[in-house]
Amino acid sequence: MRELILGIESSCDETAACILEDGEKILSNVVATQIDTHASFGGVMPEIASRLHVNNILPVLKECFFKAGIEPSELSAVAATTKPGLIGALHVGALAGKTIAEYLDIPFISCHHLAGHIYASEFASKFQFPLLAIIVSGGNSELVYMEDHLKFKLIGETLDDAIGEGLDKIARELGLPYPGGVQIDRLTKDQDITPIRLPKVRTNGYNLSYSGLKSHTIRLIRESKSKGELDENKIKQFAFSIEKAFVDQLLDKAFKAATDLDVNQIVLGGGVSANSYLRKEIIRRNNNRFTVTIPPLWCTTDNAAMIAKLGHHLYQKKCFSSLDCKIEASSSLESFSIKD
Repeated sequence: MRELILGIESSCDETAACILEDGEKILSNVVATQIDTHASFGGVMPEIASRLHVNNILPVLKECFFKAGIEPSELSAVAATTKPGLIGALHVGALAGKTIAEYLDIPFISCHHLAGHIYASEFASKFQFPLLAIIVSGGNSELVYMEDHLKFKLIGETLDDAIGEGLDKIARELGLPYPGGVQIDRLTKDQDITPIRLPKVRTNGYNLSYSGLKSHTIRLIRESKSKGELDENKIKQFAFSIEKAFVDQLLDKAFKAATDLDVNQIVLGGGVSANSYLRKEIIRRNNNRFTVTIPPLWCTTDNAAMIAKLGHHLYQKKCFSSLDCKIEASSSLESFSIKD
């Protein structure tokens, strides 16, 4: 009998559903994004996001089942993101998932959003343990060691801003539209740009820090504005300089950790994993030392396929959740690790 997992994701500003067959074949993958709505605010507005999830969840689920060509009664389990994220947004997807699971009397699987981003890379290749996962997004920058499936050990993280958050703030200062990190990538992709010299950041262990670089660059941008020097070429130069500085710091730490821990594979995940410079630079720097796995572009931003993939592994381990499991705005990835 085939395994059919319904994945549901609603942690921020995407309402998504996916039906995954036997942990491999995507029968349907539907995403309703809210980017255009939030763009006018320069960022995600939590209350508006929650309302839009309420409006979108039923149409998204209907389309998901229609495209998959299956009936809800054929499902093996429902996997939904329950943490971390915007609390109101999380409740919408989680409640939908719990309701379906209860009605059909099938297992409900609580999923961690960041674990989902790691497992998005399994749509590119199988995992080879031990591995180092690099999670980079608007709200997170983490280095995670995994000795086996569903076992997460945080070994490094940002001490202040996340990489995506820093890129968005620089983009805003440069007058670029939301989402800023995407605009910086589009502006600098395949361009021959000489970067501005920025200070090197020193942190202990495998930790990261982006706030100082961000603040220093913003000061330089404002000085350039005051002198009337911030033309199109200067904007590109600032954009590439901060992008390069952020990525270089991340990869310095990541490759040191991968070498020190003698991993077999480096896995990239999260929204910032779509960044062109990061994707090229991690391959260039690796020089065939480790297996580097980068998620497909369609699976870098929030989606339900990654949740269904994570749900598949949890289903195989029979890691089911009660229907009264907590919805959490904040939750460490380590706490989501399964016990032996």
